[in-house]
Amino acid sequence: MFVDKVKIYVKSGHGGAGCVSFRREKSVPKGGPDGGDGGCGGSVYIQADSRIKTLIDLYHHPHIFAGNGEHGEGSKRTGKNGKDIIISVPVGTVVKEIDPVDDSIVKQQWDLIKEKEPILLARGGRGGKGNAWFATATHQTPRFAQPGEPGEEKKFILELKLIADVGLVGCPNAGKSTLLSRISAAKPKIADYPFTTKEPILGQVKIEFGKSFVIADIPGLIEGAHAGRGLGHEFLRHIERTKVLIHLVDVEPPDGSDPFENFMAINQELSLYNPILISRPQVVGLNKIDLLHSMSKIANLKRKIRQQGYEVFAISALTGNGVNKLIYRVAELLDNLSSNK
Repeated sequence: MFVDKVKIYVKSGHGGAGCVSFRREKSVPKGGPDGGDGGCGGSVYIQADSRIKTLIDLYHHPHIFAGNGEHGEGSKRTGKNGKDIIISVPVGTVVKEIDPVDDSIVKQQWDLIKEKEPILLARGGRGGKGNAWFATATHQTPRFAQPGEPGEEKKFILELKLIADVGLVGCPNAGKSTLLSRISAAKPKIADYPFTTKEPILGQVKIEFGKSFVIADIPGLIEGAHAGRGLGHEFLRHIERTKVLIHLVDVEPPDGSDPFENFMAINQELSLYNPILISRPQVVGLNKIDLLHSMSKIANLKRKIRQQGYEVFAISALTGNGVNKLIYRVAELLDNLSSNK
């Protein structure tokens, strides 16, 4: 099960109370106060870990509690500190602290794109001071101590945005999973019906020795995806970090729709969701040319898409025809983007 969005409840530990105590040894008949301090409550941290690929553990266990500090004891013994908790999440997770009452209000957020850099979510309460701290020349037997501070209670929404070089987009059943399985070691589910892919899938494409890129197969987008229709938001956020897009167009849609109109509709969804996406380098793959008996339809479709300013490649993800040219062009675009930094 791939889980890429969860809400969690975090509570840091309470600080332990300071102790009220006095020395009572035979050799010290009128001993002074010796109450120790309470231990500090445990804090809650979060960090990215490349070994973790999904938020499923937090989905099943959304309540996280750090340990409470122990109370102070006599003979100025300080209570033990509460145990800290470190939450590990996938690299690319966005952490949003939300209002306890209104989830739509984001108080602050962090983007975890670097591994093993803990961020404090909830600080543990400080331990209270024992009565030994409050003795003075005029008040030598204080019979009070500080209570420990309470821990913090907070709510967070965690959203995973995949970190990939290339995003593979298109209408449902455009052949994205077939292409991904051909160019990488990924094994997506493939079938001849819409919405076969229900979750983003990552694959690594090897161009030559020591040279590769990561591609994300994004589940098929539909009209209204930018507004959340068909889980649009759940899918679209995974291409926000990509550098290049491969837009796969089915030249023979099973529903009889027009391939060019489908192409324009998907680009409109990208633009409405985040205008930056439509400005990313985009290479268009006209897929399933193996099903066509005449190339005149391909030529006309190429002309119309090129007029929109895009590079176009006619391919068959099933047979592999034209796929290498498409992939090497994408690799070239990625190299150009890296060299221009």
